[in-house]
Amino acid sequence: MSITIIIIAVTIALSMYAFSNHDVFYKWLMTPYAVMERKQYFRFLTSGFIHSDYVHLGFNMLTLYFFGDHVEYFFEIKSAGQGTLIFVGFYLAAIVLSEVPTFLKHKNNPNYNALGASGGVAAVVFSSIMIYPDNVLYISFLFPIPAFVFGILYLIYSYYMSRKGRDNINHDAHFYGAVFGILFTLVVDPGLFSAFFREISNFSLSTFLP
Repeated sequence: MSITIIIIAVTIALSMYAFSNHDVFYKWLMTPYAVMERKQYFRFLTSGFIHSDYVHLGFNMLTLYFFGDHVEYFFEIKSAGQGTLIFVGFYLAAIVLSEVPTFLKHKNNPNYNALGASGGVAAVVFSSIMIYPDNVLYISFLFPIPAFVFGILYLIYSYYMSRKGRDNINHDAHFYGAVFGILFTLVVDPGLFSAFFREISNFSLSTFLP
């Protein structure tokens, strides 16, 4: 069984546990004010294993399922058998580090909360994009788009929505999780930097469209 499946199973189990236990749910939230005032640093990690509802949980875990194994395999072949350990460290670090900007922005706001695995999932998705930039992704399972184009649009959208700040989505976690995924993957294999741009330069719309 892949570590991706194990992470999904653990996340589903913990999210469902929190759904039925409000004390645990509120204790595990990323509440920057509580982190600052009460030194509850565990929230950086626990918030990545709970979700607001089943739709939120299902979307994140389905995305992780589609991309996780590819990234896990890449780390495995680049690390002489240490891929599982690297992938786990990568995913957990992405959850924690993607919440740091959120903490810094909202540490004085006692009413702000955030949750979800989006930072870790975004890191996995963008690691996959760096490895396979010419892959075809499907928006809403219907509309095909090259992976690198999706990545560029996603980063622009997440940055814009973060600055705008008019909804209840933690776009900072999405953006910084994605950036971490790119940087970490380049550390594992610096050669991907030139390979990525080579793939883009060779991309042809005629080969992409039916």
